[in-house]
Amino acid sequence: MKITETSIKGLMIIEPQIFNDGRGYFFESYSKTKFAAAGITIDFVQDNQSFSHKGAIRGLHAQSAPHAQAKLVRVIQGRVLDVVVDVRKESPTYGKYEAIELSGDNQLQFLIPEGFLHGFATLEDNTIFTYKVNDYYSKECEVGVRWNDPTLAINWGIAEQDALISPKDAVLPEFAGFVSPF
Repeated sequence: MKITETSIKGLMIIEPQIFNDGRGYFFESYSKTKFAAAGITIDFVQDNQSFSHKGAIRGLHAQSAPHAQAKLVRVIQGRVLDVVVDVRKESPTYGKYEAIELSGDNQLQFLIPEGFLHGFATLEDNTIFTYKVNDYYSKECEVGVRWNDPTLAINWGIAEQDALISPKDAVLPEFAGFVSPF
């Protein structure tokens, strides 16, 4: 397992060691021991999974204290553009975003600490996205920013008119009015 920090402190790309043979493949998607050896001691408590059609955009979301969440995300089938925005007030990269393509083919994972907004755009039909979190969902602690915020100017790889957005995500505030709880 190879763990690499991105240009934003705390964000990690995890590349599992994949064993292929005539039957298919095998890999460890999570090893508490290997993560701890790399200095990652997050205690994950729940796994979540979503199925999405091409063009679906989910996010940008986070949870604030006392139920802030770190996430370990990956794609089982299909492809997404996974996007995170640093909203840690004291961070030198506050308001900057990082994007990575995750797919069932590349098997990359993205470790997202607390203090980041998270979202993804589905680039293929029948995409299955899964993630671990270190705290349970709390509606009262939900925060977010609109996916097509002009200040962030994220290129999601999907034309705005083709984006499939939930009613909840469509009315999230713009980044300029966002008050970070982190």
